[in-house]
Amino acid sequence: MGKNLVIVGGGAGGPSTAAEAKRRDPSLNVTILERGDFVSFAA
Repeated sequence: MGKNLVIVGGGAGGPSTAAEAKRRDPSLNVTILERGDFVSFAA
């Protein structure tokens, strides 16, 4: 069972943090929680 990372907030910081975490540990399970309808993907 791998490690889990939960990120609260889908603004610019959330997805960029998720991408950096996956680069450092590809086996990491990342979940992003966002209250709105859209998650930023520009980062």
